[in-house]
Amino acid sequence: MSHALTGGEVRVPSHARGRRVRRGRHRGEPGDDKFGGTVDALAGLARSGMQVSARAVELHSGRELYAIDDHISMPTASLGKVLLLIEVADRVVRSPTTSLTRAAPESGGSPFAGAPGIWQHFQGDALSAADLAALVGSVNDAAAFNALTGWVGLAAVRVRAESLGLNKTALLDEFRARRGPDDAPQLSIASMRELCWLLGALARGEIVNHHVSALVVGWLALGSDLSLVASGFGLDPNSHAVGDHDVLLMNATGAERGVRAEAGVLQGPRATVAYSVAVTFADTDLGVRMRVLEALRRCGHELLDFVHSSPS
Repeated sequence: MSHALTGGEVRVPSHARGRRVRRGRHRGEPGDDKFGGTVDALAGLARSGMQVSARAVELHSGRELYAIDDHISMPTASLGKVLLLIEVADRVVRSPTTSLTRAAPESGGSPFAGAPGIWQHFQGDALSAADLAALVGSVNDAAAFNALTGWVGLAAVRVRAESLGLNKTALLDEFRARRGPDDAPQLSIASMRELCWLLGALARGEIVNHHVSALVVGWLALGSDLSLVASGFGLDPNSHAVGDHDVLLMNATGAERGVRAEAGVLQGPRATVAYSVAVTFADTDLGVRMRVLEALRRCGHELLDFVHSSPS
């Protein structure tokens, strides 16, 4: 992709056709055993009491590779930034020179101390909306995220999601140092079925229009968080937007205590896949978290093998 994956027609998901979403299966199509390790790893997390949801499809044919409870809404931390970036991209196309200002420090310090991102460490307090979107896409920048959310408004992001037929995926709030009883309990929620469709449709240039989709894909292709599923792809976290060893990736992640989620599109020489996965768990010790990360890495290994070895 030169910031846009191309190929065959993407299958429209059942939610977008107004049909009831069926229960996700725990196997791929009959005869497809390429993802046995993925299913076993994720099922192992579920058996230990974690909540797991996942989906992967071959992008050009729409063939389902696996689905695990992909119809349910899961907490996805900052993964809801994909919805924000779609709304921002549409406005940037219409108003490319818009500049936004960083929130003022409180009590003599940064309001984003300890939050992800690097804008809080910059000397300048103003950047263009497009530059802030690049910060959100690349390093999940909290200050940039909140500035863009304040610019477009959560209500506009909600309307945009509804216009795309997303019933179980939503951006609920901005970054907060702590969540009180009057705040949304989660930053975002999503169904893996809807996320998988959304990332695939972005890659095909079908969200709003080709220009808007290309902008969002370009921002997501900068993503430096390769700690989850993408840890199995062998890519350079800081330089993979132009492809590496015939592999091209755009992805978005969400991480907070007890939540790990990722959605993306992986293109290889033999196939292209759209995938999404979310796990919620009691983050009681580092060993529990490492079990989650190891399972997600296993997902990445098998997706990588598929896009290299699958018949086209």
